[in-house]
Amino acid sequence: MALDTICLAAVAYELEQALTGGKIDKVYQPSRDEIVLAVRGNGGNRKLLLSANPAHPRAQLTALNRENPEKPPMFCMLLRKRLVGGKILGVEQAPNERILTFPLEVTDELGDKVRRKLVLEAMGKSANLILLDEEERIMDCIRRVEGDITTGKRAVMPGLFYRLPEPLAGLAPLIARELEFRAGHPLTKLEQVVEGENLLETVKQGNSTPTMLVREGKPVDFSFQPILQYGPGTALKEYPTFGALFDDFYAARETTERVRQKGSDLIKSLTNSRDRVARKIALQEKELAAAANRERMREMGDLLTSNLHLLTKGMRSARVMDFYDPEGREVEIPLDPLKSPQQNAAKYYKDYTKAKTAEEMLTLQLEKGRGELEYLNSVLESVALAEGERDLQEIRQELTDTGYLHRQAKVKGREKRVAGKPLEFISPTGLKILVGRNNSQNDRLTTKMADKRDIWFHTQKIHGSHVILCCAGQEADAASLTMAAELAAWYSQGRESDKVPVDYTPVKFVKKPAGARPGMVVYTTYQTAVVTPNKH
Repeated sequence: MALDTICLAAVAYELEQALTGGKIDKVYQPSRDEIVLAVRGNGGNRKLLLSANPAHPRAQLTALNRENPEKPPMFCMLLRKRLVGGKILGVEQAPNERILTFPLEVTDELGDKVRRKLVLEAMGKSANLILLDEEERIMDCIRRVEGDITTGKRAVMPGLFYRLPEPLAGLAPLIARELEFRAGHPLTKLEQVVEGENLLETVKQGNSTPTMLVREGKPVDFSFQPILQYGPGTALKEYPTFGALFDDFYAARETTERVRQKGSDLIKSLTNSRDRVARKIALQEKELAAAANRERMREMGDLLTSNLHLLTKGMRSARVMDFYDPEGREVEIPLDPLKSPQQNAAKYYKDYTKAKTAEEMLTLQLEKGRGELEYLNSVLESVALAEGERDLQEIRQELTDTGYLHRQAKVKGREKRVAGKPLEFISPTGLKILVGRNNSQNDRLTTKMADKRDIWFHTQKIHGSHVILCCAGQEADAASLTMAAELAAWYSQGRESDKVPVDYTPVKFVKKPAGARPGMVVYTTYQTAVVTPNKH
């Protein structure tokens, strides 16, 4: 559900209790629509996330670490200049609005204490984060909006006085349905208003239960109270705080969205390269099929050579007995009338030799092309598994090294190399499990980091991560082997399948052929486990 006014009131209560009196130590802007304030207070250090993302705007305390750009955006620089060292005086919600205001006390350039306000408008497509001065004049905002007098569209621009947007009335559909479900009958508009006001007063006092709605193991919605209308088909998962709820609910989808946006150029380049290789393979397969008829060309040459005494220059075809036919039937052989009979026979022998050579070359080219297609698909899968800009930068680096992306002339020879770390897990018995997130990491993990006695895992015949179960020479237990196999299945193209075959073998049986592309290995003496993908 969108963060409606009642749910936002419950969130505001939680934030007010945690943040009032806290000081802003740092400001980050991990993405275009997000600001993170590091706040130090009596309750310890906290991170306040203010998201003006139109798809899921919200305010929350977060425990997740977000990757920040090397160069902070201008709005982030302004907030650092104006807010760092400032004190949060409280959290206010505009009446019946999806708007939170954070009044602040900060020190200006002259050393005087002044008031500022940070306003989060959590209103879907109109979501915004706005910094106001002591006169409530807009200093700047994440999303500048030009007004339109003809449509009455509100302007949100630096220098203008801030004014609230047009109010929106009514309960969120989910809550309206829940009220009727609990009442056991339809409610009138007045009854809905009364019940909504009662709920609002309740959550303002801190009486709420952050609840996630889970269907088929996936989060589908959330609320400030248990939602009963869906029955046993929808599980209810309660959380101690809205911050923990939102971290779980939004983390995966926002990571996917962020990576998709930042990796769009990579996906486009890779898709174009993959499609070009696929087209080339299709043409070569067609040529190879044509070359497969080469033996008949040699036979035609033999038939013409055996019947030269019957042929003359200028003939367009020759009808001769086909001694290669078990039934001895006649065959008509096309001829070039400008060539002599001997030249026509030689032409068929020459075409046979060319087709034989072409078949050998095409077979090699197809093997190379299919390997290239396999590699490009594996890189596309790596982009899908990327969890941030660092992962994408490592993939760009790999594609530059392999020639699929051009190295920029300005940074040639002095670019900063990135070497990300694989994901790390601990098995039920305490063994370490490492998961590569792209081909470069897979290479380092398998050929450099892993001990020869460790166990290597990879999904069978589909793209996926290299997974290493670190055994340190001891025998691996069944629980650790299962967990490593489930991780290999999860971090692969088979993630959405119920059963995925995963091959595993000691690292000593895994080899990287000379000249092979990143992430490509061969292995022997393996076993196969069929598991259900699990992220653990």
